[in-house]
Amino acid sequence: MQRFFVYIILFIVSFLLFGWYFSNITVYLIISLIIAALLRPMTNHLNDFHLLGQHIPRWLAIIISYSSIVIILVLLSLLFFPLINNQIIILSGLDLDTIYQEVNAPISKIENFLFRYQLLENQPGYLFEELKSQLIQAIKSIDLGAFISNVLNTTSSLFIGLLAVLFISFFLLLENGLLRRNLLNLIPNPYFELSVATFTKVEKLLSNYLSGLLLQMLAIFSLASFGLTILGVDYALTIALFAAVANLIPYAGPILGASFGIIVGISTGNFDQEQELNFFLVKMLSVFGAVQVIDNIFLQPMIFSKSVKAHPLEIFVVIFAGAKIAGVLGMIFAIPVYTIFRVSIMEFYQGYKSYRIFKIK
Repeated sequence: MQRFFVYIILFIVSFLLFGWYFSNITVYLIISLIIAALLRPMTNHLNDFHLLGQHIPRWLAIIISYSSIVIILVLLSLLFFPLINNQIIILSGLDLDTIYQEVNAPISKIENFLFRYQLLENQPGYLFEELKSQLIQAIKSIDLGAFISNVLNTTSSLFIGLLAVLFISFFLLLENGLLRRNLLNLIPNPYFELSVATFTKVEKLLSNYLSGLLLQMLAIFSLASFGLTILGVDYALTIALFAAVANLIPYAGPILGASFGIIVGISTGNFDQEQELNFFLVKMLSVFGAVQVIDNIFLQPMIFSKSVKAHPLEIFVVIFAGAKIAGVLGMIFAIPVYTIFRVSIMEFYQGYKSYRIFKIK
């Protein structure tokens, strides 16, 4: 048993080193496993469905499952088209002279203040001209060729990653349980039952966690859209959808969602007086504040405490460790990966204790 624990530790260390060195492959595999876990119930139901006395082929059931996800994503993206079109109209109708006056006015006030207390000795208009020259230099310093090259490289990387995820998840769904069976075949017979129990518990916890995340996103979308619609905010559904998706990013997600909503509201709204703008900000912050209170008090404890069964301090440390290793993706996938290792170690430790007790008896 002690030798087996040494093998387990070596396997975990090797897995972490492999994941760090081949980070792209690891990310593709983790995303594929999550997609396969989400689509497996639908695929199994479609595969069991009889059509003209025959089962629907599993490959066809997988394609139908993929198609349903694509249709949902397309329908959700349609919410952003009116907003994008509105922003294009606003940008095309900008009056440069008006922008110049609006920018120059506060700078002139600052400049007059500095002149009054003899903190600036240059001629009037110096600050604005300096700001304009710095902006022009910044624009000139942009390497357009390098920017286009980076865009093409990023696009190609995303395309390759998408194909890799689709390919891996397709075969994980096609060969249902193949990965699990291959891993269990590597386990020696004395530890087979313990390994099966560990796999079952990990799958159950991860399934509960993913279901909880979907429920959390749906709840945040419903609460935010309802609150924004009641208060008469334009593009309420679009803002709520972005906030629900952004909330997947721990800690920074709620701030990102609220900032997006405020920016959209200010850019699309028509505020004649400062009081109207202040009232709009109060409305937006009150809605997002109420949503976060509900999320923090009811939704997150239900998801993290019951599904992952970890202390909040553990979650905090794990999330920031994931951010240090892999940025935003590390923050999102930190909890599932931690759950796998945590449950596996605890199960094998309990098995080791039971083995010691049995041996003593």
